Amino acid sequence: EFWSPEHEDVVNTQSSLMRDLYDKVKDVAPTNSTVMIQGETGVGKGVLARLIHHHSARRSNQFIHVHCGAISENLIESELFGHEKGAFTGAIKRKLGRFELADKGTIFLDEISTLSASAQVKLLQVMQDGIFQRVGGESDIKVNVRIIAATNDDLHAMSESGQFRRDLFYRLNVFPIEVPPLRERLEDIPYIVDSLLRKHSQMGAKQIQGIQIEALEGLSRYSWPGNIRELENLVERAFVIEKTSLLSMSSFPKELFEHYQSQAVVPLNTDLPLAEARNRSIELFERQYLTELLEKTEGKVGRAAELAGITTRQLNNLMNRHKILKENFKKSGAVSR
Repeated sequence: EFWSPEHEDVVNTQSSLMRDLYDKVKDVAPTNSTVMIQGETGVGKGVLARLIHHHSARRSNQFIHVHCGAISENLIESELFGHEKGAFTGAIKRKLGRFELADKGTIFLDEISTLSASAQVKLLQVMQDGIFQRVGGESDIKVNVRIIAATNDDLHAMSESGQFRRDLFYRLNVFPIEVPPLRERLEDIPYIVDSLLRKHSQMGAKQIQGIQIEALEGLSRYSWPGNIRELENLVERAFVIEKTSLLSMSSFPKELFEHYQSQAVVPLNTDLPLAEARNRSIELFERQYLTELLEKTEGKVGRAAELAGITTRQLNNLMNRHKILKENFKKSGAVSR
């Protein structure tokens, strides 16, 4: 299996766009090629960069994440390439830059479109020759670093208009990856929400088993301008304020559902063959049905089986299949899984 176990949730997708993207990651991760990740704010460019590093031969060495846009123009060169003692006012001792720290590993240059013109020149030198000089220094420093860059701007257009060095753009754009916004992969929302709830439940004593179908439908109709990051923040907030074992529409800000109209019970994925799409929809429906049923009966399995029109044994089998515990629905309080 290519993916490591801790990344299974990350790469679990029903979106054909994301499956194509992860196929590209499989191709490029084991190489030393420079990668350019493009996409809107919040789509998970940083997660993707770490995924590439973790599945490369450099995984045991440093992964250095640099937020280029968060560093002032007069400090960016010092941050990236280091400086010598006395190089400028306040440089009281030698400082190693991020490129030296990332030697034999990976450096992730986030918001690379914000780099100053002089920093672009030095970056180009590193990419061409594998060497640079610290600010205020004269000695060449040689490094072996893989570069992954990311931007939410149209870097090609910026290079054509002179806002970004064209030669640097072509050096960076060896293997471009475009990350789709969440609104183009709405079929993944149920799986992302489920993964987030499991993560938050494992971090503390509080347990939330799932989300009501109506709320899930509403989330799947929202446009998500903040993408995955917005969804993560809203699910975390909902997890904190929810007093039951099931998220509902009231767990989220009401403006999320202002344009919501009930449609399909579960999101459908027409990119899959009919049989596979049907099986995935059944799996999702069963989990949602069981969580709402046990919420209603406060974890009483016998009563839940009676309402479902099946035997207690059948219900227990379904609960085991979906890893659902009756104790998590008792009103007396949550217990550990």
